[in-house]
Amino acid sequence: MKILSIQSAVAYGHVGNSAAVFPLQRIGVEVFPVYTVNFSNHTGYGAWRGPVISPADVREVIQGIEDRGAFGDIDVVLSGYQGDEGIADVILDTVARVKAANPAAVYSCDPVMGNAKSGCFVAPAIPVLLRDRVVPAADIITPNQFELGFLTGTEPDTLESTLESVDLARATGPRTVLVTSVERPDREPGTIEMLAVDDSGAWIVTTPLIPLKANGSGDVTAALFTAHYRRTGDLADALARTTSSVFDLLTRTHESGQRELQLVESQEAYASPRMQFEVRQVR
Repeated sequence: MKILSIQSAVAYGHVGNSAAVFPLQRIGVEVFPVYTVNFSNHTGYGAWRGPVISPADVREVIQGIEDRGAFGDIDVVLSGYQGDEGIADVILDTVARVKAANPAAVYSCDPVMGNAKSGCFVAPAIPVLLRDRVVPAADIITPNQFELGFLTGTEPDTLESTLESVDLARATGPRTVLVTSVERPDREPGTIEMLAVDDSGAWIVTTPLIPLKANGSGDVTAALFTAHYRRTGDLADALARTTSSVFDLLTRTHESGQRELQLVESQEAYASPRMQFEVRQVR
């Protein structure tokens, strides 16, 4: 499998492509990483150095990949945080050209815009751009519960309302939706859930809630889920493998006392997930 991943990059720590590429490689995926920024560290520190890469330069890098004749071999285009409005045009154009070269290719979009605790942390135009142009062009989307609400103009909280919101999102274009950070009022205390839906049904998985703010964990989740699902087409299996790997990554990170993901130290969790959580069909 080959994935063209258009995301941010940092030298210190693990977010964007700096979080997604290694876990994908560890499960045997060839990755073509294209950077949208090249920062010293993620912006959550409040200070960072390095350039934002212009959409024109991003387009040039992608054009160089196409010049090598690689587009026909790409199985997935993956995108995450979009810091510049112009990047969306580059991504959408790339998706169209990859699919022209390989009609079996899919586009997986992590529509990063914020979370329930922090609200939106991207430029005001980005969520609207994602909702109106980017998400409808995607085959797979991986929003958290907060982002799903914005995309659909709803306030999902219960399982039923979250499923209804997923249906609204799927009606706009993407057939597969992974909802992360699902927190419904009737769940067991101290737990958190992920929900996945495609044409075959809906599955949910519950894990203990780890008290940790881990920048980059969503990028790892989107990457692993996309790869597992694209490889097998089995939604429940992709959800189970992704959940197991990410839970063990977060557990190791929490136990380390470090702020950054223990990405390399957790590599066996990607290569050989323990499959320790039950995935239940809910529709």
